[in-house]
Amino acid sequence: MSARTKARKRALDMLFQADVLGVPLSEVLTAEARRAAGEPDRAASWVYAREIIDGVSDHRDQIDDLISTYAQGWTIERMPNVDRAVLRLAAWEILHNPEVPTAVAIDEAIELVKNYSTDDSSRFVNGVLGKIADHANA
Repeated sequence: MSARTKARKRALDMLFQADVLGVPLSEVLTAEARRAAGEPDRAASWVYAREIIDGVSDHRDQIDDLISTYAQGWTIERMPNVDRAVLRLAAWEILHNPEVPTAVAIDEAIELVKNYSTDDSSRFVNGVLGKIADHANA
């Protein structure tokens, strides 16, 4: 598993935790940073995970607006927590990280929901992210 794939999983964990516990993302990030300091073997995944979390935090309103726009029939609040976190993570990569090809961001997101969410989540996430990608390329 690549360092970026591991970083996405770490970022998903942090986004999910903040969402479920109803705490600020900055609080979860601070706690994870303390933990990461004691795990030098995981340093490669920590750097990108933090970049994702900072990016999602900085662009949260824009990301959530786009997710809401393209998630037909679903409000952000009604989505499964994992799906919401993965959509935020991948939307940030698509919109704000030119180093990650759109197809890679979408494929990685689909793998995350296949592993951690419902059976229908991969189709849902793929559809929403495809529309966000189209928006980004317009």
